[in-house]
Amino acid sequence: MAVRPVYIPKNSAPFYDIVNIEFKWNGGFAVSQKQKNIKAIHDGFKLIYPEANPLEISSKSLIQIGVELSAFNLMKYVPELKKSFPIENVYQAGKVFENGCQYTDLMLVSPKDAKRDERLKNSGKLTMFRFSGQNFPLIPESLFYNYIYINAIIENEKLAKKILDFNGFTDIEFNPQKSISTQAKSAAIYVALAGLGMTGKIKDYKDFYSLFIK
Repeated sequence: MAVRPVYIPKNSAPFYDIVNIEFKWNGGFAVSQKQKNIKAIHDGFKLIYPEANPLEISSKSLIQIGVELSAFNLMKYVPELKKSFPIENVYQAGKVFENGCQYTDLMLVSPKDAKRDERLKNSGKLTMFRFSGQNFPLIPESLFYNYIYINAIIENEKLAKKILDFNGFTDIEFNPQKSISTQAKSAAIYVALAGLGMTGKIKDYKDFYSLFIK
């Protein structure tokens, strides 16, 4: 058995709730096995919320919009480079370590290579994130990831509209025991803020930050 989270929009900070679903884990690395796990999580979620419409956000999603919203596929515009890059690249390239290193060249490799770059493991402690001349603190957790991901949604009008049809979000590649940030959480936050008419407070970092500080 395994337990994985479903992130649902919430009308107050931090703008998401978590519903943990226990299910029988289908082992293996094949896409078909991961999709069995996705279905099991969604089926368990619907037992609790029969009217729910969950969406898996990953490259393994059974729905095309879920694949398009994957951090490997969703593109974020980088002003100084005048070009858009996958969220995964922007996130990894934004990490700043205790020795002052920031590997901005990770923008230019594949998302998979960016995520697996050995320098990210061998450069000491992570101290902050930096993007487009702005420094982002490590606390609140996931602030930087949520900021770039949600802004990337806004930059894609089609996805920004379609994602509002869903009210629960999963990420089969995310293990809460090993990681903090996930595209599923970011998606839930976006849907919550959109529903509250607060998307105007997303683009500016200081406005976005203020939403999560009591």
